[in-house]
Amino acid sequence: MLFLHDIYHIIGMEQDTSYKLLKNIDTPEDLRRLGAGKLPEVCKELRQKIIDELSRNPGHFGSSLGVVELTVALHYVFKTPYDRIVWDVGHQAYGHKILTGRRDEFCTNRKLNGIRPFPSPEESEYDTFTCGHASNSISAALGMAVAAKKHGENDRHVVAVIGDGSMSGGLAFEGLNNASATPNNLLIILNDNNMAIDRSVGGMKQYLLNLQMSEGYNRVRFKVSQMFHKWGILNEERRKSLIRFNNSLKSMLVQQQNVFEGMNIRYFGPIDGHDVTTLARVLKEIKDMQGPKLLHIHTTKGKGFGPAEKAATIWHAPGIFDKETGERFVADTQGLPPLFQDVFGNTLLELAQQNDKIVGVTPAMPSGCSMSILMKAMPERGFDVGIAEGHAVTFSGGMAKDGLLPFCNIYSSFMQRAYDNVIHDVAIQNLNVVLCLDRAGLVGEDGPTHHGSFDMAYMRPIPNLTVASPYNEHELRNLMYTAQLPDKGPFVIRYPRGRGVLVDWKSPFEEIEIGKGRIIKEGKDIAVITLGPIGNLAEKAIARTEEETGKSIAHYDLRFLKPLDEDMLHGIGKKFQRIVTIEDGVLKGGMGSAILEFMSDNGYNPIVRRIGLPDKFIQHGPVKDLYRICGMDEEGICKVLASF
Repeated sequence: MLFLHDIYHIIGMEQDTSYKLLKNIDTPEDLRRLGAGKLPEVCKELRQKIIDELSRNPGHFGSSLGVVELTVALHYVFKTPYDRIVWDVGHQAYGHKILTGRRDEFCTNRKLNGIRPFPSPEESEYDTFTCGHASNSISAALGMAVAAKKHGENDRHVVAVIGDGSMSGGLAFEGLNNASATPNNLLIILNDNNMAIDRSVGGMKQYLLNLQMSEGYNRVRFKVSQMFHKWGILNEERRKSLIRFNNSLKSMLVQQQNVFEGMNIRYFGPIDGHDVTTLARVLKEIKDMQGPKLLHIHTTKGKGFGPAEKAATIWHAPGIFDKETGERFVADTQGLPPLFQDVFGNTLLELAQQNDKIVGVTPAMPSGCSMSILMKAMPERGFDVGIAEGHAVTFSGGMAKDGLLPFCNIYSSFMQRAYDNVIHDVAIQNLNVVLCLDRAGLVGEDGPTHHGSFDMAYMRPIPNLTVASPYNEHELRNLMYTAQLPDKGPFVIRYPRGRGVLVDWKSPFEEIEIGKGRIIKEGKDIAVITLGPIGNLAEKAIARTEEETGKSIAHYDLRFLKPLDEDMLHGIGKKFQRIVTIEDGVLKGGMGSAILEFMSDNGYNPIVRRIGLPDKFIQHGPVKDLYRICGMDEEGICKVLASF
């Protein structure tokens, strides 16, 4: 059905969609040759292009629809790529990709060897900075603005586009703070759509909803400042003093303090982010103003596609859908094993019903990690802290210090942003926080910014941590149960994106002895040591290799990366001269490294071959293809075992 649906849309697009303006826009320079009156039609065609393409090649849908007018206005007003546009949360940037020379390639978006899922300087000179994670645009753009000044490029404009909840991230405020004190002409565009993936939360959300300023007032102020500059009476120091006085006077008159102008950052807006003509005019008016400035725009996530406007969370990345009816083509999952995230979510609720100390914490991903299950049933015990991973960990540490038992769920790749918090605010104090790392290992089409490649290597050296990974759904439930028992200290559980292997996943809870692995299969020629769900793939490869070669291969599930099962490893070291380790993480510093260290420290000298992620960033594409490329698929494992 999906194949026929795909063919239908390809034929329909060729016959029905002409893209009269868009088909002639190969670069933003082509866009800038058009009259301003043509911009609404360009927006209409660009929006339709995104809808057409994503209806059959899934990707981040609602966010890019919401910034179509902004994207067109930015490339129309600014001389990109000389002028810099730094995108935040790069799932907003599909329109940007289409306008910057990738229109005809956009059908390969997120596919293996196709264009990348997020902006990357390696792909295009128009992609000024990598932006797979949120909240970095202001800091990066400020660095570019300062560099432009140092190079004497006073005509180069730098724009940071931040939105989709990214302003809740601490790095955004660090950037704002520095921008207010460093000489620069940075323009910050705040795309305020009241959304991240789920709805935005917290005080910043409410502040932006309440913030109102007069466009007429800002225009008058701009003209007066231009006049003062022309007369030579408004130098930089006087300008800052005047801004401070003016901001104080305005706050008194409107009885509202503007946090941005309180930091000496000129504020404009809010304005309609879907009025491309007004956007282009305002950008032209403010782009040459001296000093840092912020333009606040209101947009609607999913704009122009009714179902996405009504259900923005579902339509953040909806999969394949019918562009005419809005019907989503959801695969029939009846009879399939559950997603690991759903096992986590249902198990967390089950444990919380038994243990009133348990609370849940997530940085803006309640639906993505399935903590929404707990939050729906027990809203007072689930906390969405916004895009703020470091805060999520320290907040959890604070609750644990005073007697609660937080399950803090953060995607493996995003946990990198909270590394200091794990060490300083949890591990040093030996607090009982359960850190659940969803999306550990290769995640697929989201690519290198989202692969959970490094968590084993960066968690392993931290004292007091227990680090574990479940072989299957039953093991995940039992590890979660074990982690919430008294006096377990900080406990890390890593598990992958996607489905497990057990249809009958719900099992009675059993405590797992900390640091205790298990043997899956006896053997005498080679010992295979795995950690986590990749052991199921190894199990198939072992059976195939034994059948094809006659070798006898033992299989051990390590279960715990920290502490290691030393008794089991001593037994392996004494019995085997050939060991293969298999892990869904980087080889440098990971599980295989831990085995090598143990063998060396204890005087064993086996030959150890390690299978895992190489020392490079892995591209985007289906996980099965990425496993094949890395030699981690069944074929790759069999090849190592057969030749060993």
